[in-house]
Amino acid sequence: MYILPQKPLIREEQKTQNWLEILANAVSDPEMLLRMLNLPVNTFEKDIQARRLFPMRVPLPFVQKMEKGNPQDPLFLQVMTAQQEFLAEKGFSKDPLDEQQAVAPNILHKYHNRLLLMVKGGCAINCRYCFRRHFPYNQNKGNKANWLKALDYIAENPQIEEIIWSGGDPLMAKDHEIDWLIKQLEKIPHLQRLRIHTRLPVVIPQRITDEFCQILAQSRFQTVLVTHINHANEIDAIFADAMNKLKVIGVTLLNQSVLLKQINDNANTLKSLNEKLFSVGILPYYLHLLDKVEGASHFYISDQSAGQIYKDLQKISSGYLVPKLAREIAHEPNKTLYAP
Repeated sequence: MYILPQKPLIREEQKTQNWLEILANAVSDPEMLLRMLNLPVNTFEKDIQARRLFPMRVPLPFVQKMEKGNPQDPLFLQVMTAQQEFLAEKGFSKDPLDEQQAVAPNILHKYHNRLLLMVKGGCAINCRYCFRRHFPYNQNKGNKANWLKALDYIAENPQIEEIIWSGGDPLMAKDHEIDWLIKQLEKIPHLQRLRIHTRLPVVIPQRITDEFCQILAQSRFQTVLVTHINHANEIDAIFADAMNKLKVIGVTLLNQSVLLKQINDNANTLKSLNEKLFSVGILPYYLHLLDKVEGASHFYISDQSAGQIYKDLQKISSGYLVPKLAREIAHEPNKTLYAP
């Protein structure tokens, strides 16, 4: 098995540090982040104000992967508040996928044989391009009362074969909550697969605990974990170790990325990402065109540019390392693949 070299910025004790402690110490002040990265606070005064629109949250393991002194670092740009978030661009809205009316608490049932369950509303990291940055999570709280209502809905719809855990981030749930919820889902006979969409393992790899792995290993479900990684610099040795723990117990590992201006908007950057993903056992799955959420227009890449980037990626990559270029369209029964 290929093991990535350890980065000197990552301390040995972080491998075993409790993920909840790391979460509690996440950076929520843009000025603090700037100082940690040796960036001048005074040049970001207008950018800092955007925290009023959407709070900042970034765990220290993710900060430690950023290049100090570089205001164009691709990880920094994903989480740093920006003055462009105040722009009201035509075609951008608070609910670009028209999904803020759930059929039952915490449920989105857009596709025939699979259902999305918002397990938790919070995230370990607030990505500035998040298409649910305006979602009313306070009306869809991740608790047992709402989960029980969701379970009733799932049991009453026998066409549902697969449950997709989303959020927020579903792995914000503690291991004992995950254990309880999986056991309840396993009682529904028509369910076959569990898919977990999460950004948490790459921002706090310690979240992949032995207890969590044991819960998945003992489940009757075929389990798929879909990471959300946009740049090769997000992947380090501690993350690779966490993914190996999941591979050993038979979890299928996929990744979805979002095509983002100034972060991964060229073929060589995407190729590096996909190859690094594959080196730690993750197969590139989707490359999403940006959902037009209000506050994220500065990340947008036109369809024409995206198509050219994708063509260039195909020319320099093995076919199995080219993710599907896709767009989510409100009320469509499946994702729409974009063919350049």
